[in-house]
Amino acid sequence: MLSTLGTRRGQAPHSRACYSPQPVLTPTLVGMIATQTEVTELTDITIRRISVSDMENNVYLLTSKTEGTQVLIDAADDARAIAGMVAAGSGDCSDWGNLQLIITTHSHWDHVRALEDVATHAEAMTACGTADEADIAVPMDLTFDNGDTAELDGIELEVIELRGHTPGSIALVYRDPEGPAHIFTGDSLFPGGLGKTNSPEDFRQLFQDVTERIFDRFDDDTVIHPGHGEPTTLGAERPHLREWEERGW
Repeated sequence: MLSTLGTRRGQAPHSRACYSPQPVLTPTLVGMIATQTEVTELTDITIRRISVSDMENNVYLLTSKTEGTQVLIDAADDARAIAGMVAAGSGDCSDWGNLQLIITTHSHWDHVRALEDVATHAEAMTACGTADEADIAVPMDLTFDNGDTAELDGIELEVIELRGHTPGSIALVYRDPEGPAHIFTGDSLFPGGLGKTNSPEDFRQLFQDVTERIFDRFDDDTVIHPGHGEPTTLGAERPHLREWEERGW
């Protein structure tokens, strides 16, 4: 069950009536994907990550250990690879597991190339930041604003709006009950700096949001999972905030 403080749209979830997953999940493909998937075990959920396309976009899958509920973050590209990760996460290579929600961190084209295919085949709901909805061709079932919460069986995510890379970029916070918080930042925060902005005003907005809504609120052991590249921690990045501000990126 999905309980959310975001804004619901009127349409029904996507349909996969014409989809047959068996050709997608061949044993060879599943085995190949398994070797390329980074798995992080937390107290109550498992985080899986694959990198897709020549832009090396990260796609994240969160799976509840108790309920089996799955949430996908950024269906960036390669629906077949995503299908393999979902199947591996569910332990069932015959279907799309229990994927209930696909959250898009921002509207840029490289983060949504597989969104329509995955949403349709998995019959999953779709969500993004409110201000980015108009720039995503795939219809959204939900939109999120700063401070909203997506609460599914076994998985709860806090939404943080990080304006600047796009008007409606969002980050998603998972709080491990026995460990550090984990934040999925899309293209707003990376190891070594902030995401690209198109004007000094956009950079100042992004720097302000990242500083006030992430660095000022979360501890140094908080793990950052970016839209490209490897994870980092706030402690590793915090000493460089002034440098980022001075250089403007």
